Amino acid sequence: MTETSRPRIALLGSGSGTTAARVIDATQDGTVDAVACLVVGNNSRAGIFTVASDRGVPTAHLSSATHPEPDDLDAAILAALQDAGVDVVVLAGYMRKLGPRTLAAYEGRILNTHPALLPAYGGQGMYGDRVHAAVLEDGATCTGATVHLVTAEYDEGPIVAQAEVPVQQSDDLDALRARVQAAEKALLVDVLRRWPER
Repeated sequence: MTETSRPRIALLGSGSGTTAARVIDATQDGTVDAVACLVVGNNSRAGIFTVASDRGVPTAHLSSATHPEPDDLDAAILAALQDAGVDVVVLAGYMRKLGPRTLAAYEGRILNTHPALLPAYGGQGMYGDRVHAAVLEDGATCTGATVHLVTAEYDEGPIVAQAEVPVQQSDDLDALRARVQAAEKALLVDVLRRWPER
């Protein structure tokens, strides 16, 4: 498949970019038959920009700093995605809701990962270490990772795939986080690897 005919992936992130790095590397080593064509970040100092630059992927900083009005920001994100010919959008640690224009234009083509087995430990405010801390506090014996489609509400879109991660008696926050994050990234790459066949 030529580069022009391969699915084109955009990654949106707010943080260090470890998930974006995993996805971009998978597209560049052939694990995922797609092109990572754009990285959009809403924090100008976020590590995701370095990740993208190091791998030769174009970037755009789009945030309330560049577009104070939410509708203008939504329009700018959508324009960036369309200008890059994006087919699939991946939220890679993106800490903001997408606007209605972008959601409508890419309905069914926006993926997010969540560090638990949704619908458990989902919803507004449930992200990162907050999820792992809640799992440990509840004494849960199993957690995991979810890839789901993005809708207007946090963590409520249809589930695409899940991977279970047993909670071990010796787990603390760091240990559980490390295993869930590894499962999360592997699951996302597997979903993207199979995505054209859905």
